[in-house]
Amino acid sequence: MKILMLNYEFPPIGGGAGQAHLAILNQYAGKGDLQVDVLTSAPKPGFVVQKLADNVTLYTVGVHKKNLHYWRKIEVVEWVLKAAPFYRRMLKENQYDLVHAFFGLPTGWLCYKTANSLPYIISLRGSDVPGGHARLQLEYKLLGPLLKRIWTSASALAACSDGLKDRALRFSPSANIETIPNGIDLEKFHPAPSRELTGELKLLTVGRLSATKRFEMLVEAVEILNKQGKNIRLTISGGGGLWDELKNLIEQKKLTSIINLTGRIESEKMPDVYRQHDMFISASMQEGMSNAMLEAMASGLPIITTKCEGVEELICDNGIVVEKDSSESLAEAVILLAGNQQRYKAMCAAARKRAETFGWDRVADGYIKLYERVLSKK
Repeated sequence: MKILMLNYEFPPIGGGAGQAHLAILNQYAGKGDLQVDVLTSAPKPGFVVQKLADNVTLYTVGVHKKNLHYWRKIEVVEWVLKAAPFYRRMLKENQYDLVHAFFGLPTGWLCYKTANSLPYIISLRGSDVPGGHARLQLEYKLLGPLLKRIWTSASALAACSDGLKDRALRFSPSANIETIPNGIDLEKFHPAPSRELTGELKLLTVGRLSATKRFEMLVEAVEILNKQGKNIRLTISGGGGLWDELKNLIEQKKLTSIINLTGRIESEKMPDVYRQHDMFISASMQEGMSNAMLEAMASGLPIITTKCEGVEELICDNGIVVEKDSSESLAEAVILLAGNQQRYKAMCAAARKRAETFGWDRVADGYIKLYERVLSKK
């Protein structure tokens, strides 16, 4: 099979979708019966071709990126306009069997324009599915009809969690969608030698600094715990558009000594970051499936989280999903878990065991089987 993959964000640009794409490509590498070209973005203008493996080639179209983890609308439009001619040229010069696009928009629009000549599938990742994302409500309203046409013309749609699939079906009830979940590198992310709650309780949250993550709720939860005299520290790891706003909030609440805003940490350093903490905490209102939660689970961290897509598949006996989206509920959950050493250790073990069912090899195999089903109907 010869596959063309499209993604408007790819490491170091973006968040979970880019990391997931790279992990899948690492699984594809070396497969003699699979040839993969990838058309994606870069943070500076220019067109660069590089080999990720003998059978995987990366074609990057650079844009004027201001922030690696936040897409301005003008940057999205710039990438689409620049990528479109390269996409058309690649189709002319190569005999692809199908196109695999990450995100229904903007990348899905490129293959929608060539649907009559080449089948395509779309990986639904989260923000490209209309929902509660506050910053994108106008886009959902204006582009919703086009998005439905893009979905309808696709040979297959794959959501990265059952929760995201349910959200997609609320938007387009007749869509035929299957679930291929995110995965995790189980060798890279592994637990610390021992797990004991002693002294300072170290909480960690990881993610792009966007409104959907509701970091202010985590700050308020830490403020509650601090006022109760709890010995606690929160690390917020991630970059994005809300950096200044979040930094100001932490300073206003006089929590700079116990909340560490690190910015984005290089991926090779993240396994140690997880192992240096006791619990992972999240207040996200919307996800596809959280890569950060999977990384935390593989590292043996229990999860405390609000309800969002993907949570039901990830959290069972390895964490606490609070019933009410509030800082008070999150603080109560932290106290509950921190006060029971036996339950904490059991959740640490359960977190790793649960993560072991989400290997990237299974994800890649799921997509290859999907390619084969689509091509068998061609």
